[in-house]
Amino acid sequence: MTDLSVLQLASSEEAFFTQQVDALEERGVDCTTLVVRGDAAEGDPRGIRAYAETYGDVLAEASGSYDLVHANYGLVGPLALAQPVRPVVLTLWGSEVMGYSNRLDRVTRFAARHSDAVIAPNEAVSRRLGCDHEVVPFGVDLELFRPIDRTQARKRLGWDQSKRFVLFPYDTDRDVKDFERAQRVVSEAVVNAEIKAIHGREYEEMPYLMNACDVLLVTSERESGPMVVREAAACNVPVVSTDVGFAAETLADVENSHVADTDDELADALDATLRSAGRSNGRERVRAHTAERMATDLHSIYSALLATDGARLSSE
Repeated sequence: MTDLSVLQLASSEEAFFTQQVDALEERGVDCTTLVVRGDAAEGDPRGIRAYAETYGDVLAEASGSYDLVHANYGLVGPLALAQPVRPVVLTLWGSEVMGYSNRLDRVTRFAARHSDAVIAPNEAVSRRLGCDHEVVPFGVDLELFRPIDRTQARKRLGWDQSKRFVLFPYDTDRDVKDFERAQRVVSEAVVNAEIKAIHGREYEEMPYLMNACDVLLVTSERESGPMVVREAAACNVPVVSTDVGFAAETLADVENSHVADTDDELADALDATLRSAGRSNGRERVRAHTAERMATDLHSIYSALLATDGARLSSE
């Protein structure tokens, strides 16, 4: 039974956002999704023109019988605020307030100050916000991302059973992901391993790719997540990562997983993980971060906001 109707605005249909909407609908929230016009590379913000062109779409859609508007990503916030009727919830995705772009930071902070409720996805983002907010971690689909026998995963993918594989889970052409550094770290490690770079694969195939590898390697300069760290942890797949986003928060006390800064530290961590030949216990760490838990928390925020007739839950 539907008890709330929410207009979901997003910059792009990232997998974690789609899971959020699906989980909310499972919980009885009627969601309509409106995405910023045009194409954009995965994880990259669209240009100002694309957001401006979406303004009319938002006004037309917001005239419907929605209880509130939920803006997902900082640059979407002003679009939600431009309609004067519905309360606005703003969820940050992370990169907006991490200091990578002054313009993006200013627009996001403006939207956060004027939204009725603000949500941060992790403690790293929370520490940077200058207004009241709630922390609601992005959820992981624990049914999809699960431990799978490595031999069976490699058999499915046609990978050599005798080799050690390091998974690089990004587009190698995206400079911010720093594939060159990943190659350098793997080559500097004492233990011989082959790097597997993946991009454009079906989302449902990711658990098999993760479970088939010996370790997942993140060498990004910056990240708002990275969700792949949480998803790999859910598979009990070891992770070696730079200290970006919520990597350190997720991997704290997780066996066979490391967060490091320099190339030497990353190579040493990779060696230690490959030598252990074991899995991690990351699933226990992320068990609380399910899509269902996220939907429950969001539903509570929606309900509290509407109970105050749209009065602000966050403050300037």
